[in-house]
Amino acid sequence: MQKPFLQGTSCDLRALQPEDANERYLSWFHDAETCRYNTHHRFPMTAQTLQAYVQEVSASKTAVVLAIVEKESERHVGNIALQGIDPIARTAELAILIGEEEARGKGIGREACALMIRHGFLTLGLNRIWLGTMATNTGMRRVAEALGFTQEGVLRQANYTDGTFVDGVIYGLLATDPQVS
Repeated sequence: MQKPFLQGTSCDLRALQPEDANERYLSWFHDAETCRYNTHHRFPMTAQTLQAYVQEVSASKTAVVLAIVEKESERHVGNIALQGIDPIARTAELAILIGEEEARGKGIGREACALMIRHGFLTLGLNRIWLGTMATNTGMRRVAEALGFTQEGVLRQANYTDGTFVDGVIYGLLATDPQVS
């Protein structure tokens, strides 16, 4: 078992490894419910594409993409990222996917976000972390607000899902904002 990069109470975050690009991980992208609030399910994902992605993000200096490992089961249950890191503006986008259905609703996503936010502000020296989600994604919106993010805007009909256009919501968090962990 690889040593965690960031340690939490219910989950650890570690670098993605080539062996993570397995059938289980691939199945997340082929599950419409898992990808309900993102764009991963628009085109099929192949094993080769997934392997290339893991290699690419492992070498990136503009994104920190980590595997979320549930401590209880020691399973890779999702991924979290600070992506689009801008070293001049000192900003990044927070993105998360909990791929394993049984890992959802346990607070693992919130804890993973808190760990990554702390890393972004204290280690990477970021000033602003933002995230975008669909207005209908009440779970992510609750997590964002619980972590101290402020809703900064609405992107009218910015997403297309389930045959309808849905607003996007943008949240931001500054290093100087009070944060809930």
